[in-house]
Amino acid sequence: MSLSSASSVVVEGGGVDIGKLNKGTGAKKLLNKGKPPVLATTQVQFCKSTTTQVHTFGARQLQNNRPPPHALLFSGSSSKVFPELNQARTTVTQFEQAAFFFKGGKKPASKLIRSAAAEEDFSSPSISLVQEEEESGSAMVMEMLTTTTTTFHRDWEDPMIVEWNKRSAHVPLHCHSSIEGALKFWRERSHVDSRAAKEATWGDEAVVESLKSANFWTQGLPYVKSLAGHWKFHLASKPEEVPHSFFNPGFDDTTWGYLPVPSNWQMHGYDRPIYTNIVYPFPVDPPYVPSENPTGCYRSSFSIPSDWHGRKLFVSFEAVDSAFYVWINGLKVGYSQDSRLPAEFEITKFCHHVGKENVIAVQVMRWSDGSYLEDQDHWWLSGIHRNVIIFSKPQVMIADYFVTTEVEADFTSASLKVQVVVEGPRELVANGELSQYTVEGGLYASWPFPDDVEDDSYLPAKSAVLTPQALDGASIGRHGHATLTGRLEQARLWSAENPYLYTFVLELKDPSGVVLDCEACRVGVRQISRRFKELLVNGEPVVLRGVNRHEHHPRLGKTNIEACMVKDIVLMKQHNINAVRNSHYPMHARWYELCDLFGLYVIDEANLETHGFDPEPWIWPEHQLTLDPKWSNAMLQRMINMVERDKNHTSIIFWSLGNEAGYGPNHEAMAGWTRGKDPTRPVHYEGGGSRTVSTDVVCPMYMRVWDIVKIAQDPNESRPVILCEYSHAMGNSNGSLDEYWNAIDQVHGLQGGFIWDWADQGLLKEGKDGVKYWAYGGDFGDVPHDLNFCLNGLIWPDRRPHPALQEVKFLYQPIKISLNDNAIEVWNRNFFTTSENVEFSWALSSDGVVQDSGPLSIPTLSPGMKHHFPLKEGPWSLQWEKCYSSDQFLVLTAKLCRPTRWADAGHVLASQQVNLPILKPLKQEVLRTSDMPSLVLTHSGDKINIKTAGIGGWEVQFDKSTGLLDFWQVEGASILLNGPLPCFWRAPTDNDKGGSGLSYLSQWQKCGLDTLTLSHCTSFEFKHICPQLIVVTAIIFMEPKGEVPPPPNVSESQTTSVHFKVEVEYKVFGNGDIMADYKINPSPKLSPLPRVGVQFNVEKECGEVEWYGRGPFECYPDRKAAAQVGIYKMGVEELHVPYIVPGESGGRADVRWVAFRTRGAGVGLLAMCGPGSPPMQMSANVYSIDELNQATHDEELQPGENIEVHLDHKHMGVGGDDSWTPSVHSQYLVLPKPYEFSIRFCALTEDRSPTKLVCTQLEEVITK
Repeated sequence: MSLSSASSVVVEGGGVDIGKLNKGTGAKKLLNKGKPPVLATTQVQFCKSTTTQVHTFGARQLQNNRPPPHALLFSGSSSKVFPELNQARTTVTQFEQAAFFFKGGKKPASKLIRSAAAEEDFSSPSISLVQEEEESGSAMVMEMLTTTTTTFHRDWEDPMIVEWNKRSAHVPLHCHSSIEGALKFWRERSHVDSRAAKEATWGDEAVVESLKSANFWTQGLPYVKSLAGHWKFHLASKPEEVPHSFFNPGFDDTTWGYLPVPSNWQMHGYDRPIYTNIVYPFPVDPPYVPSENPTGCYRSSFSIPSDWHGRKLFVSFEAVDSAFYVWINGLKVGYSQDSRLPAEFEITKFCHHVGKENVIAVQVMRWSDGSYLEDQDHWWLSGIHRNVIIFSKPQVMIADYFVTTEVEADFTSASLKVQVVVEGPRELVANGELSQYTVEGGLYASWPFPDDVEDDSYLPAKSAVLTPQALDGASIGRHGHATLTGRLEQARLWSAENPYLYTFVLELKDPSGVVLDCEACRVGVRQISRRFKELLVNGEPVVLRGVNRHEHHPRLGKTNIEACMVKDIVLMKQHNINAVRNSHYPMHARWYELCDLFGLYVIDEANLETHGFDPEPWIWPEHQLTLDPKWSNAMLQRMINMVERDKNHTSIIFWSLGNEAGYGPNHEAMAGWTRGKDPTRPVHYEGGGSRTVSTDVVCPMYMRVWDIVKIAQDPNESRPVILCEYSHAMGNSNGSLDEYWNAIDQVHGLQGGFIWDWADQGLLKEGKDGVKYWAYGGDFGDVPHDLNFCLNGLIWPDRRPHPALQEVKFLYQPIKISLNDNAIEVWNRNFFTTSENVEFSWALSSDGVVQDSGPLSIPTLSPGMKHHFPLKEGPWSLQWEKCYSSDQFLVLTAKLCRPTRWADAGHVLASQQVNLPILKPLKQEVLRTSDMPSLVLTHSGDKINIKTAGIGGWEVQFDKSTGLLDFWQVEGASILLNGPLPCFWRAPTDNDKGGSGLSYLSQWQKCGLDTLTLSHCTSFEFKHICPQLIVVTAIIFMEPKGEVPPPPNVSESQTTSVHFKVEVEYKVFGNGDIMADYKINPSPKLSPLPRVGVQFNVEKECGEVEWYGRGPFECYPDRKAAAQVGIYKMGVEELHVPYIVPGESGGRADVRWVAFRTRGAGVGLLAMCGPGSPPMQMSANVYSIDELNQATHDEELQPGENIEVHLDHKHMGVGGDDSWTPSVHSQYLVLPKPYEFSIRFCALTEDRSPTKLVCTQLEEVITK
């Protein structure tokens, strides 16, 4: 910064005769005329605008290294005159051209106009000094020749400075004009339900919608104005390169572009997004940040409405990433950091009178010392990403209020307490006049849902009146306080199940009883408490069925849209999620209102994470910032500001100290302040091992089931265990989730957890072909980056559910149905809700075909109640007893009778499939071999052809060199190609890759499983058992590429080669069926295998897939609890699951049979489990394993010429306890040991349907 662009400085010296000042007179000489140094004894004033109002500061501020940005401190020819200047890191070497204004006696303050302000621009413009006449006198400008060299303090690289001139945090203020206006506003604000979710948008149109939402959130507020819109914008490479004086009203910004506010500038073509999980995207040298520090310059304007005249004015930036300065009309207003909370400044003295345009300018630095505290696992994005509002308040105003409720022991009544803070002029407080003002409060009932009252003037009934109170007469500073109390009889309690909200309205009245100010918010009556190993909500040990959620929009980044937030909540509620952890920072203020309204338990988390200090060279915990007192205020302020903003939101049941920021005294200070401020809520923090004194709950992350059970059963641990993160949902994941919930349901002290996490954090990016795709780390050229570790969601970025979300819904369902000891048990797992709004039904199926269905009469169940009845007394019993089948299943379903805010009537709350005992086994038709057509065998070279005698029919061809089928044709159409080939490899999932050298993928690659090929066939024989049956046998070996096959005379036990020996026997029957029997002998030296099965190809024309097994959605051996056994049909394209990073996907578990047919039920292929073989894992895809393995994005996948089918006897689980260690549970590993299985293949024609064929069995024939 250069002081040559000096603003005029007014020095209050008193009694100095301006007329005696001559050009060139030094300030030292002047001030030594019997006057002490100004900064030592008095204050310096500097002009803030062209009005007569001025701003003051004292020497102490300089000693604290916080020089006001407007100050020009020229007091002599040497800095020795004022040593405070050196302490402020300001050096004055020699006077240049500067202006001094001395105000004393009766002379009025001058209106001063500057053409160049002494702001923190980093250039050296010239000054023009202007003399302006006033009605009461004139201002004289004195020039002194000086030369200045200055180095101003870099606030964004000092952890001791997190803000200046910013107002203290408080609850959102809405500035209502009356009780009626407040109630009308909150009625409209609460008029939202699942229909709003349908308006959610995720593409380019979201830019416009974000501006609409920002403006919508201030509608109906007479004294609040949104500044959302398109601002002028320029991106400089560093703070030193910002355009000089860009904040001045007269600055020419015609060459600048436009940027929507709110937004992240990287989402609009400026700079680039960066994704990292742990590592900082810049050299770790706290508190310093890179000199190349992209800096956004914003300009806009606003006018003050006429009815705001005489009121105080404020500007609030709801969130800016990461640090910023703000100017009004060329005058610097303040500075702030913390990218996820509001920064509010009073701007009354900076603004023009009503009717004149005001220029607002903002300078945003991408990196600041605050960035060291914001190393969360998400995209680094910058800018003004939440709304900017201006609002006005009366001179005496409601500044803050804190509503708490205490529920009586009988839970039928409650007491209320409201702590109110009122702000007024300092002199009013000093004179004790503020005590003549009173505050009053009332609690109003909620509106009905659905709100079908057409009368806009309808006001709900008042449920409670709080006793009016005068303000505290002992107030100091500018604030007065009062505490309102009241009692609510027959209170309706809030819970996530029944989120009943009252509306609290607060009024401030002057001594004559006139209402000056009015504030209001929605309030739920509920109580959080604890007892041994339990967290209680309204006295009940609620189980938290939760998920972690980042703020993320694929087009907007961190900017929010109303409908998109509603979409998230509606999806959560519809999938039985009742809790959300705000990871890892405070969310948009509207998010909490919606959680209050729809009903979600919330962990509110401070914007604090220093994960990048964990790896080398930062050896934990010696270098954690929590141990450094210089960072204590920065950390504590983040906690304070969050609690102060969000304290009235009923949905918040925990305050969290942040995430992955180590543990130390700074955290203990945060916990201590929070407990003192709000004893009604417990504190949560995982750092330090999740069991420190600073957390009221044991909240580990990714701890294994057996370990959380140990903690819960530890008699010395009195706190409940709630996993703050578990079941890492990265790609095809969330295996063994059911094991966690089996434990949570059975073990006292386990009270739930939060899955990581809600949505894939993919960003929309346009590819080379003009098609947009989901981008992840590195796709923007960002370095460093952590690839696709941002893709951990249960849903895609556009909120389409992953298949795993169905598993979550099932395990989280509030109605649990089970079959125990031949009795059906229906358990209402709700804690506050009866089953009055639930209707039950049943459906009985045999071998996949529904036989009968109907309603099921279940008595209304109280919360926690269980109902039992014998299985044979159900309405299905007659049909069950008379039905012949191989499989029988009973599906019991619970649906909503009436609509709720989050779902329509008929929404499925819970569904359970019960496998019934077989009372009448199906007698399958035995196909006699002798009744079949005769076969003809021909061979030529290595090819063996088998077909039916006569014209037409079918034909198969075997290859002696490989031991495999080359093709299978039916009526001239190919139905099977290239196989079935034994297969032991899968395209790795994200979980397969996790763990570096210990990962499953690394183990597989070391064994050469990724390069397995059929190396040779040592035996190939065929035998005509009878005219209608030919048996083909082969012994084939599969080796990694480059492996030398063992010599024929060397036994398997003697060779060091890694290989699979496969013995296969094909029985080819005259009716066209082939029974394939496999004996798999893997080398015992191998690691656990991805799969054991076969793969083959079918023609693309056979793309209609029908199967009898689990579905309809993707499921795997360790993630199939929600998938019900049935007959399903869909196109092969629909089986593919488009995970952003391709890998193994689209499988269906427990498949009894699968058919591939041409559309229109033409020819095709049926595969079913052979006698004695268990159900298979099936997948079919137009993309091959190799294609899925090589592509880095789903959009890169190129479909093959055919459909690749996999039928697996064994398939390894997908895992998901975490994604960075091998985490598949032992029972879902496929060990390298011998396996045997059979598959029956049948040709399909128009007269041979799958359902008929599966009711038949081939005659057993001795082939040896």
